[in-house]
Amino acid sequence: MLSDEDLERYARQAILPAIGEEGQEKLLAARVLVVGAGGLGAPVIMYLAAAGIGNITIIDHDDVSRTDLNRQVIYNDSDVGRSKSRRAAMAASAINPAIHVSQLNLRLSSGNAAQLFTPNDVIIDCTDNADTRYLLGDTAHACGKPLVFGGAVRMEGQVSVFQSSV
Repeated sequence: MLSDEDLERYARQAILPAIGEEGQEKLLAARVLVVGAGGLGAPVIMYLAAAGIGNITIIDHDDVSRTDLNRQVIYNDSDVGRSKSRRAAMAASAINPAIHVSQLNLRLSSGNAAQLFTPNDVIIDCTDNADTRYLLGDTAHACGKPLVFGGAVRMEGQVSVFQSSV
C-alpha cells in the first residue's frame, strides 16, 4: 500500500489507468540494472529515479569528463574526474531519496554479468560498444531477463525490448 508521501509524489502516474496505485507499487518494488551512465544512461537514471523504481543499480567504469557535460545532464562541472556510477547514483538519490540506488564502478564482463543480472527484474543497456552489447544480450537471454536496449547516433535513436522465454 502506498504511503501518503508516495501518493503525493507519484500522483500524476497513479491517476493513469495503465499504472494506478497497484502499478506504482510494482514500480517501487522493481529492481533495475542500468549498464552505462553516459549519454543514454544519464537521463534514463534520472527518469527511473523520478518514476519511483525502488531499486536501481548503476554500472559504469568511466569517470566524468568535461566533454560529457553538454549532453550527460545528470553531471555538473564539479563531477569532472569523478566516477560516473558514483555521481549518477548520488544524483538519482537526490532526485528521489525514498528509493535505493547502488553503484558499481566496474566494467561488465563475462565473469561478472550473470551474477549482476540475477537479482534484477530488468536490464537496461545504455552502453556504447558492440562487445558489451553482445555480452548484455547473451547474458540477459541466459538469465531469462528482459533487456531494454537504447542507441543513439547524432540526431537518431532507437529503443527495443528483448524478452527471453528461458
